[in-house]
Amino acid sequence: MNTERATTDSKPSISRRRLRLGVSAAAASDLAAAQNRIRAAIVRTDVATLPPYGNSTLPSGVRSRIVTNINGLAMHVLEAGFETKERQCILLLHGFPELAYSWRKVMPPLAAAGYHVVAPDQRGYGRTTGWDDAYDGDLDSFRIPNLVRDALGLTSALGYRSVAAVVGHDYGSPVAAYCAIIRPDVFRSVALMSAPFGGSPPLPFNTADTTAPAVAPAASKIFEDLAKLDRPRKHYQQYFRTREANENMWRAPQGIHAFMRAYYHFKSADWKKNQPFKLTAFTASELAKMPTYYIMDLGKGMAETVAEEMPSAQEIDSCKWLTEGELDVYAREFGRTGFQGGLQWYRCAEGKYTAELEMFSGRTIDVPACYIAGKSDWGIYQNPGAFERMQTVACTRWRSTNLVDGAGHWVQQEQPEEVSRLLLQFLQG
Repeated sequence: MNTERATTDSKPSISRRRLRLGVSAAAASDLAAAQNRIRAAIVRTDVATLPPYGNSTLPSGVRSRIVTNINGLAMHVLEAGFETKERQCILLLHGFPELAYSWRKVMPPLAAAGYHVVAPDQRGYGRTTGWDDAYDGDLDSFRIPNLVRDALGLTSALGYRSVAAVVGHDYGSPVAAYCAIIRPDVFRSVALMSAPFGGSPPLPFNTADTTAPAVAPAASKIFEDLAKLDRPRKHYQQYFRTREANENMWRAPQGIHAFMRAYYHFKSADWKKNQPFKLTAFTASELAKMPTYYIMDLGKGMAETVAEEMPSAQEIDSCKWLTEGELDVYAREFGRTGFQGGLQWYRCAEGKYTAELEMFSGRTIDVPACYIAGKSDWGIYQNPGAFERMQTVACTRWRSTNLVDGAGHWVQQEQPEEVSRLLLQFLQG
């Protein structure tokens, strides 16, 4: 017997595996701490220290300012038509990945028609502060009812008991819809853009005498079915809810400016393959007919997906609806904040958050409503049936459906003159 060996082995020791785990845990802890410091810097930024907003591209008559004490936020807004008191207000709500800046081209025409036009950076975006984008944090502040509370708080802070219209684009569309459902006395009309609102999620009905098991959410099954296709796919909203999505886009290999150029190009009318059509059902095989910015290849992130459709230098130079200077506004703002603030919204579109909206089951939009989208926007049809339900069931005072030539998803930027005309026609009709 080797007594020296026995004596050595009898002492407490740390295995190589445990040592590696300990080092890994310490590194992870340091990384988490660094990320928390970055997040704190983002959400507590003194915007007064930032460069002037808009990279000298804001139209004349549009100003940028901060409105404080809005449901816990210091909200950055763009305004036009603010010089004259007693004007009716129009509230413009952007989507993802956008900013108040996305409305810059329609604000002057609406103001020239006599309105006070207000567009905020919504919770999680741009120069609005007071939100937390921690992936493991509390998502409750990003629930749709709280986003409605943000819009209501801003309206009140600006001295209005009601607004002439709330206009929502992309994810701003369901927020605008619920503004009209929850407080029709405040939001006296609603214009929905790109994303149709097919109604609040329904409650199970007349089930007391049945013994059928609960049905899994349709989205869960679709995600599984998409992954089983011969060309495995995934839904972009499924991807947006993952921990990896923000880092993939924020730290895109091609750089954030090129990432955003490709993303905006891919979903615009400039990408000539955007020729949407009605899908027959909410099935994997039907959804897979949409472009990969909606139904992605299973193994790719959004950075890799849009890189394949990066426009040429000639296409970029000829893009007048989004110049390099204008694109730089988005690249700077999202380069500073990342995308997680906006991605939190998508994480509140399932589970208990969808169930919460069932409290509005059966409620309709009973104020005047209209819809505007680019004719080349797949957003019209991405949720089969919603486009039709919006016009026939979800809204009781439907005014008009407008599909704009020469525009894809970014309709208010691609064709601002026509969008302005349609909004004024709606407001004056």
